[in-house]
Amino acid sequence: MRIGVRSRTLLAFGHDAVAAALAWCAAFWLRFNLELPDAYFSVMVEALIWVVPLQAAVFCTFGLYRGIWRYASVADVQRIVFAVIVAAMAVAMVLLLQGRPTGVPRSVLILDPLLLAVAMGGSRMLYRIWRERRTAGRNGSARSVFILGAGDTAANLIKELERSREWRVAGLFDDNPERHGRSIHGVAVLGSLDTLRAAKARSAATHAIIAMPSSGHGARRHAADLAVDAGLKVLTVPSFDDLVSGKVTVSQIREVELDDLLGRDPVVLDSAGLSSWLAERVVMVTGAGGSIGSELCRQIARFKPRCIVMFEMSEFALYQIEQEFRGAEFQRDYGNIAIATVAGDVRSPTRVAQTFARYRPTVVVHAAAYKHVPLMEVDNCAEAVLNNVLGTWSVARAAIAAGVEKFVLISTDKAVNPTNVMGATKRLAEMVCERLQGSNAATRFVMVRFGNVLGSAGSVIPKFRAQIAAGGPVTVTDPQITRFFMSIPEAAQLVLQAGLMGRGGEIFVLDMGEPVRISELAREMIRLSGFSDDEMRIVYTGLRPGEKLFEEPLSDDEHSLLTPHPKLRIAQARQTPGDFLQRLDDWLQQAHAQSDDLIKQRLAAFVPEYQAQSGPPPSPAQERSASAVSAVLAGR
Repeated sequence: MRIGVRSRTLLAFGHDAVAAALAWCAAFWLRFNLELPDAYFSVMVEALIWVVPLQAAVFCTFGLYRGIWRYASVADVQRIVFAVIVAAMAVAMVLLLQGRPTGVPRSVLILDPLLLAVAMGGSRMLYRIWRERRTAGRNGSARSVFILGAGDTAANLIKELERSREWRVAGLFDDNPERHGRSIHGVAVLGSLDTLRAAKARSAATHAIIAMPSSGHGARRHAADLAVDAGLKVLTVPSFDDLVSGKVTVSQIREVELDDLLGRDPVVLDSAGLSSWLAERVVMVTGAGGSIGSELCRQIARFKPRCIVMFEMSEFALYQIEQEFRGAEFQRDYGNIAIATVAGDVRSPTRVAQTFARYRPTVVVHAAAYKHVPLMEVDNCAEAVLNNVLGTWSVARAAIAAGVEKFVLISTDKAVNPTNVMGATKRLAEMVCERLQGSNAATRFVMVRFGNVLGSAGSVIPKFRAQIAAGGPVTVTDPQITRFFMSIPEAAQLVLQAGLMGRGGEIFVLDMGEPVRISELAREMIRLSGFSDDEMRIVYTGLRPGEKLFEEPLSDDEHSLLTPHPKLRIAQARQTPGDFLQRLDDWLQQAHAQSDDLIKQRLAAFVPEYQAQSGPPPSPAQERSASAVSAVLAGR
């Protein structure tokens, strides 16, 4: 039978009142070596009548009945000790104010609080131990788990897991030799991480939790590799950035993802500068419902803008980001940020101009773009040109007309020596902004290039995850293909940092770190999912239309300049000719009606470094699909 909160509070209060009475009486008996004289018995009882109510009042004042006994901690015991000391002082003060001999021995005033603190604190800790052992005893099906790391995070995690019916901690592992043979909350540190495999052979442990949030990604990756090699399912706890409360909970334990292993050092931001730039300003983000655009909105919200104007063509994506910003969890973390959700196409000058006229943004971050390389390479070339080039020009012209202070274009490393339509159109968008900067002094244009982001729409990571969940195989285009990767938050933060630093006309290149071989990335995901190479095959399908084996940070005719920020450089691109915008405008009026081949020829005329690929031979699946389409068209 479950007892209500009020009833439990009354029981706890009654327990302490009885403990106070017993402690008072025991202090007298101890004072007289367990042989209480009759004369002092009446003194004890007479004082007991007012001592217990006084002490109980002090306990209530200190809020001793707000806690839950099964979660009693050192902090609760400290609060009890302090309350008992204050109560003892109150009793002594009352006796002093009576102004007459009371017969209460002075030693009783010392013994009573000692006995009372032990009774109240000890009973709570004993109850907690009993409940935890009772829970553990009923939980014979708990999964045995190792914890990798023996620091503060591991200590907090052990406390949480002790109250869980799902887990049982079998041991700790840490590479610090000073911790070997020690224990934390009764759990032994069994050795270094290298001894994991041997410990697994002697144990029933099935999982390992990486509790090393302050360690570098290399250390966490090493721990994950050792755990996988030992045959353990790898879990982790969030980074310190996520543990705002400083307390790890069972609900925060999750599977290790590539973000944890491929991530980099945290981005150092000029928070004061960004706050000065964005606070109380109206900031407009195009493509606000996309993976990059939505993260930019979240990062901007940290700096308390007056309003974020979310411009998005996809109704569903716009609805999702609106619901997130209206949600209680978001408002708890960021406050009630004013937002405006605008459905519209960046290619529509009328809709864009209406938005600028109504909201008067000071800063515009242009993230709207088509970015899927193979899709834009075949049958959609005109749409790529119109969306990525004309859309950028449309928003940029409206920004100039509205007197926007700064326009930040989200570009891509695929604009470097492009071999596909998507990359060529993004390079063309950069050139538009460069040329507009040359003819305009009021609005400052800043371009930011970066590579693939982990988990973004169209990224290979979600695709691999879905293929593994479906039982495989995992498809990779080429064994040698490499890409640069960074997390979405890191990319968004560096975009804002570049936007702050830009004075107009710069192309910022983000430090993407070392390239990652996609085949190795696929193997890492397979291993983290608990499969071996034999159980989950990797199938190579061949490069898709427009794909390169590797991406480059700079074009052949570009060089870079260092900036004060270690993760930002400036690409020195060639100048565009003076009649560039007029020639481009003439072509864009006709681009929608041109064939893919003609569009690629025109792109090559505007972007000399663009080398369109003839394309690899179609795969059998592509041939079947093309044949099916041809058959449908022939049957019309």
